[in-house]
Amino acid sequence: MMRPRTLGCSHTNSERRRLSASVRVDHHHRTRYSSDRSLSNTEPIVSTILYARVSTKDQTIDHQRIQAEAAGYKFDHVLADHGVSGVSTRLAERPEGKRLFDILRRGDTLVVRWVDRLGRNYSDVSDAIREFMRRGVIIRTVINGMTFDGATSDPMQMAVRDALIAFMAATAQANAEAIKEAQRGGIALAKATEAETKYRGRKPSFSREQLTVVLNMLDLSAGVGDIASATGLSRQTVYRIRDDRVAAEAALASWAA
Repeated sequence: MMRPRTLGCSHTNSERRRLSASVRVDHHHRTRYSSDRSLSNTEPIVSTILYARVSTKDQTIDHQRIQAEAAGYKFDHVLADHGVSGVSTRLAERPEGKRLFDILRRGDTLVVRWVDRLGRNYSDVSDAIREFMRRGVIIRTVINGMTFDGATSDPMQMAVRDALIAFMAATAQANAEAIKEAQRGGIALAKATEAETKYRGRKPSFSREQLTVVLNMLDLSAGVGDIASATGLSRQTVYRIRDDRVAAEAALASWAA
């Protein structure tokens, strides 16, 4: 007697086992391929970080942040070192400066008011910018709107870029030395006139922090209007500082006494 055939099931037990195994393998491959595709299409997460630095504890980073925001920058993080010298303390030795080396990744953007916030030592600033570029980080300055990255492979463009980095790093150190010299001159003038009169004159309308920004921007050939906007000072005050830096330093020194 012939056994009745079951409709839609003509495979033997052995064939069914092979087919079932094949389906499982194919399903595994499809699942893995789909997963790989979704990973390959995932965009890397990039961040924009503002780094700010002030040299004394009583200074704030507010003007650096406000100036950057006014230039159109939006930040995912703000890192700031307070009361840290850019001359004697290397970027990697500062608490928040060290974090830059830990967290910056390829595609990230580092924003600074100018390169002197990274430091005022020629070799330190040059080395830091080049290290970040090697990592694929983009460095942008608020003042002058400069952009540095490692995207170009053209030797001439690389030479121009590196020469500009060297020039700006040298300018940062030169500015620091000029400011120190002006401070020494202002203190000396204040001491010389102290015996002649007890009247210190009108209290300066600018702070040490504002004076430093004005002097830096003057050395960068920034316009008086731009300096006034960046510091919140009047144009007349900026003109007075520009015309007599030693007197401006002396006024601060006299009122600090």
